Amino acid sequence: MFITEILGNRSELTESEIAGKNEERLVLTNLDLTKRIQRGTTDAGREIGLRLSNSVRELHSGDILVNEDDLLITVYVEASDVLVIRADSIYEMAFVAHSLGNRHLQAQFFDADSEYGQAVMVVQYDHTVEDFLKSANAPYTREQRVMPEAFRHAGHSH
Repeated sequence: MFITEILGNRSELTESEIAGKNEERLVLTNLDLTKRIQRGTTDAGREIGLRLSNSVRELHSGDILVNEDDLLITVYVEASDVLVIRADSIYEMAFVAHSLGNRHLQAQFFDADSEYGQAVMVVQYDHTVEDFLKSANAPYTREQRVMPEAFRHAGHSH
């Protein structure tokens, strides 16, 4: 099966629109979310080929790839191994963010209204980052999380 466009998101469908359909999931890693051209296999064993337009920046959990009479195929994102950094002060967060920024590490930020319940910075797990956080006495936890956006490599030049 060859897919060229995203048809919406599962969260936009009503239960009656989903009822009676065989639902399959294409399970992707965080890294796979930024790949517009790729092959995969659904959890039911169906081969899928993606060739999405340049306008698609990244895939998201729940994106609909197929929505036919009796079939619904959606994207499911695997949880990522991340470090959730919960600084006690703006000074501490600025210090940690600046230090990790010098490594060109990709981060996502969430406020107190998020599922984390406080302002946090989330980065992909790396043992050297964990060592830095320990040495800086920065409060953090290592967690498995489905991230709302893909961590993406950023170019760098001086």
